[in-house]
Formats: sequence, C-alpha cells, structure tokens
Amino acid sequence: MPDFLNVSRHLTPEERQVQSTVRAFVDARVLPTISEHFEKGTFPTELIGEIAELGLLGCNLQGYGCAGLSEAGYGIAMQELERGDSGIRSFASVQGSLVMYPIHSYGSEAQKERYLPKMAKGEIIGCFGLTEPDAGSNPAGMRTVAIDDGDSWVITGTKRWITNGNLAHVALVWAKVGGQDGVVHGFLVPTDSKGFEAQLIHKKASLRASVTSELILEEVRVPKDAILPGVKGMKGPLSCLTSARFGIAWGVIGAMRACFDSALDYAKNRVQFSGQPIASHQLVQAKFAEMLTQITTSQLLALEVTRHKDEGTLRPQHVSMIKRHNVRAALEIARVCRDILGGNGITLEYPVMRHLCNLETVYTYEGTHDIHTLILGQDVTGIAAYG
Repeated sequence: MPDFLNVSRHLTPEERQVQSTVRAFVDARVLPTISEHFEKGTFPTELIGEIAELGLLGCNLQGYGCAGLSEAGYGIAMQELERGDSGIRSFASVQGSLVMYPIHSYGSEAQKERYLPKMAKGEIIGCFGLTEPDAGSNPAGMRTVAIDDGDSWVITGTKRWITNGNLAHVALVWAKVGGQDGVVHGFLVPTDSKGFEAQLIHKKASLRASVTSELILEEVRVPKDAILPGVKGMKGPLSCLTSARFGIAWGVIGAMRACFDSALDYAKNRVQFSGQPIASHQLVQAKFAEMLTQITTSQLLALEVTRHKDEGTLRPQHVSMIKRHNVRAALEIARVCRDILGGNGITLEYPVMRHLCNLETVYTYEGTHDIHTLILGQDVTGIAAYG
C-alpha cells in the first residue's frame, strides 16, 4: 500500500493502532466474501456486530459508549473500511456521521441516552432521511412536512437513496414544520411506526453490497420529544453532511490504494511481447507515477483538513475541496487500474471494477462533484452560481 511521503508518521501511536486493527479486520473478514456480496447484491449483516465491537460506529464521538477517537483516527478507520468496499464504509459513515453525530450534537439528553450507547454497540441501526425523489442537490426543496397535532407530530413525505434504510430501527427524517414554507427540523422516527415503510432499491450496478432504500411516510405519528431540539433550518442536515463528507474524503483513499495495489501486482506478473512484465513498459510506469502522485496529494489534503478540524478552524468549503478532489482522483485511478488489468479488470476476481462501480456513486452522493465545484467557486468569487 503506497505511502510515498510516509504520511503515517504524522499519526499518533493510537491512530496507527486503529489503522492496523481495522486493516486486519478488513483482510480477514471483508475481503474474502465482499465480491460475492457485491455480485449477489447483499450486505454482510454478519459484520455489523464485529464493526461495532471494534468501536467503529460513532468512533470520533465522546461519551455514551463511543470510542472517542481523534478525527484522524476516524478518517483512518474509514479509509481501511473502504479499502474493503465503499458499502462497508457507507454503513459505518451513515451510522456515525449522519445519525449518531446529530443526536450527539443536537439531541436532548434523553435522546442521547436512549440511542447513542445502543447505536455504538450496533444494537440500534439508523438511517438519514434527507434526499427526496425531486430534491437531491437542492435539499431545501424537500416536500416532506411535519404537522403539529397537539401531543404529537404527523410526518408525511418520501425519501430516496437512503443507505441502511431497510436495516434501520430509527430514521432521522428531515421535514418542514407546518408546511412547504416551514422551517426544517430533524425527527427521530422509529421504523416500526404505523405508516412508515422502507422499500429496497434493486437493480443497482453500484454499491451493490449496501442497503439502499426509499422511505415512505404516510401520516406517521411520533411524540413531541422525537424532534431534535438543538438545531433548526438547513444548518442541521448540512452540518451532518459536512461530517460525513470528511469521512468520505478519507475513505476513498482506501479504494485508491486497493486498486493501485491490485494493478501493481498484476503489472509485475503479467508478461507480454518481449517476455517482460508489463510493469517494465514506459506507458505503464507513467500511469503508476501519476496515480502515486494523486494518492499522495489526497493523503496530504485529508491530513491538512483534519488539522483544521482539530483546531476548530474547519470550514465546510474545506471539506468540499477534499471530497471533490479525492473522489475524482479515486475514480480516475480506478479507471486507469482497470485499463492496466485489461479484460481481467472487469471480473470480480480482482477488486478494481467493484471499486470503480462504487466510486461512480460516491462521486455523486453527499454533494455531487459539480455542486462542490460551485461551492468552491462561490467561496472564491462571492457569487452563487447554482441556478
């Protein structure tokens, strides 16, 4: 696994231990079966308890049974999980950054005590209901509403492309209070509530080893204390996305490295023309040189943004930059590695095509590449160009 500038020297002993522990778990428990799960379109639910036992659910949160890792430790953990598969990292990322994080940051003490310890143990699984069929890049255009009905809220709407939807015991649903002109709030909705339905999305060519769902809420009634009291407006869901995008930017480095390692091993052993391995050809070496530079650049960007997070100087635009750059780099690397492997690159005997297919989704979700481009453009020019 390439670490050309020895970036790992900046990690603490605890963070290095996280890396080696999660790497060993992925090698032993994820890689032997993940291609089969990808081919069948199933998520390895048998790994949930083991992922929780390693402390990887909400691992950078403090208290309530969470591991309390550093931000770099969280990033490294996501990197190693995604070296296995984006679907495995997505499971942990949604649980920790999109559900546990907002409960930890904006929930009441009763909500924290009720959910976080069991979520850290994997006993309660959560999902994050923001995206809708007609509101993706513009989440403020959501149509889901929550109506005050005296001693309860009544929620109606549809959410789509929801990771963990059919695994979840609780859904964090974002809805406009009172109607389409209302203010957005978050609601913790038990998935066994009357009127709540999760439907699996089938026929995916990407993130096949991940549970993706559509949530349908038809006058779902929840108690008044289901609302997250500590935040209102789009700040709530957008801050969750910033947290998750941070993990994604670290995670895709794992996908890059998996593809690089597979292609390098193949190139050293695949013999063509002169009886020499294709790794001895100039064009192939040029590809590895460029990929190595992109991996190293992505590592350094992630590490520098992590420093900002630690220092309290992080801006959402910083995370937009690393999500945009690192995912694009990972996708380009996966494509080049597929090319190096030739026809063998499309088979699930090698991890490259699986990562390539997954990264096509990662390129789009939690802020498309173009949206992050416009976020950075607005930050530079002071002019919004989303219309």
